Amino acid sequence: MDIGELLAFKPEQTPKRPHDDEDEDFDTEPSHGKRGGGDEKIKRMRRIAEAKESAHYGKQGGGSTASVGTSSFEFDPELTEEERLNILKYVENEEADGDVLDEQGLKKLILVFEKRNLKNQEMRIKFADSPEKFMESEVELHTVIQELKGVATVPDLYPLLVELHGLHSLLELLAHQNTDIAVAVVDLLQEVTDVDILGESREGAEALIEALRKEQICALLVQNLERLNEQVKEEADGVHNTLAIVENLTEIDSEFVKEAAEQGLLAWLLKRLRGKTPFDPNKLYCSEILSILIQTENDNRLQLGSLDGVDVLLQQLAVYKRHDPGSNEEQEYMQNMFNCLCSALMARENRDRFLSGEGLQLMNLMLREKKMSRNGSLKVLDHAMAGQDGRDNCNKFVEILGLRTIFPLFMKTPKRNKQRLISADEHEEHVASVIASMLRNCKGTHRQRMLAKFVENDHEKVDRLLELHLKYLAKVEAIDKEIDQQAKDPGIDEDEEAENNYIKRLTGGLFTLQRIDYILLEVSATADTVKQRVLQILNLRGASMKTIRSIMREYAGNLGDGDTDWREQEQTHILSLVDRF
Repeated sequence: MDIGELLAFKPEQTPKRPHDDEDEDFDTEPSHGKRGGGDEKIKRMRRIAEAKESAHYGKQGGGSTASVGTSSFEFDPELTEEERLNILKYVENEEADGDVLDEQGLKKLILVFEKRNLKNQEMRIKFADSPEKFMESEVELHTVIQELKGVATVPDLYPLLVELHGLHSLLELLAHQNTDIAVAVVDLLQEVTDVDILGESREGAEALIEALRKEQICALLVQNLERLNEQVKEEADGVHNTLAIVENLTEIDSEFVKEAAEQGLLAWLLKRLRGKTPFDPNKLYCSEILSILIQTENDNRLQLGSLDGVDVLLQQLAVYKRHDPGSNEEQEYMQNMFNCLCSALMARENRDRFLSGEGLQLMNLMLREKKMSRNGSLKVLDHAMAGQDGRDNCNKFVEILGLRTIFPLFMKTPKRNKQRLISADEHEEHVASVIASMLRNCKGTHRQRMLAKFVENDHEKVDRLLELHLKYLAKVEAIDKEIDQQAKDPGIDEDEEAENNYIKRLTGGLFTLQRIDYILLEVSATADTVKQRVLQILNLRGASMKTIRSIMREYAGNLGDGDTDWREQEQTHILSLVDRF
């Protein structure tokens, strides 16, 4: 009889003599009188015990029996919903969990660990020239380190681990002569610092993070990385777990981003990427960690530049100039390299290094080759030319005949397919930003060459500009309508709501529309024929110049919090263009 039948069992109903003291749920035989209720209660408890025993046996007896029992599970219709849930919960949790490490258990484990660690040190000193004599103590030490992984399941014990100096002793072993011991400690630290585990205990997380910071964990990890040989699988896994520790720490506490770079990790990452090793998972992980380190921290970007990091990134990307990545993982690596270069170019000093390292020439070649790298190169050009710090790059791009490359992309957006991961909107945004930056930063003959492009071929590029203007204007109007219809959140004030709505409009197409309208104003202010063409098309399409003016006035009023002098100068320039338009 399986568990479903046991739980569905119901004794045959018999006539019952009513009694004030009897529980109506118990079925009693008439001959037993008052004692009958007690006997029946005992029988009922025995049946429940037998059902529990059967459930336990069913679980131990193999998956097939248990699955059949639970799949054909039928409850007594008279059971309440609560009783049904309790029975199901009991069946699911009947199998006993393994022993969970407690405070006393951790104390004993750390004591064993310290004894074996001390014994190993003594044996190594005593038999320095006879490895076979201290090998047994090394195996015992390795075993207890594996056992300490149990603490990763109980983050509430982390403060005790720190208090008993267990963490300190573990970190000392990162410098152990045997890399197997160091790799085992790295594996343990990776589990202990897991973000999900740390999220279970705030007190435990704070104690662990503070202790790791005091011990300069990143410096210790880098010293260990320097000696690991990735040709050995176990040591390659150790490198991967080390990078996972850094990722965990930076996710928990952003201060580790700066500390890791200062303690040598940034230099090691660049050295690892610079090596002429074939692509592997660790190389991909290095690119991800590098991206994390320089994404938000300007000091790290400057450090990357001083370590010739811009050249390293360009060398790694040059491989994909004429060849597409060979796998999805390598494609992700290439995208990480482009993202790192974009982050690095947010520092003015790195733009000069990018220019002198012939980064513009490489990006221009990638655009012409029409390989997968074209999407990333367009994004890099956008970052390299933006703002007042991009002036030299803008002029150089015109000199290397970059206009012949960028304007065909402006006139026709490439179709998206599986290999071209960038969307049409993103492509048009980057192209419009590059052209707008060149119009703002180029002077003299370079600027004249730019403006001449909009007059040639019967103003075809002006027609394209207005086509894009109407496309993105429709997108923004749809977003505005959506914002008007959304319910007001009482939890945020008006200023915050206005900021959130503006960001939503920017991501919905306003950012690209601003760049397109800026180009319209610039070219219209320099040639009467261009302005007449703009008016003619706007009238034909039932559009208005007032819309362009209002968009650009809004743009001038939201230029950001950068250099105050530059912002005021830019606002004045834009408003003067609006007035002339």
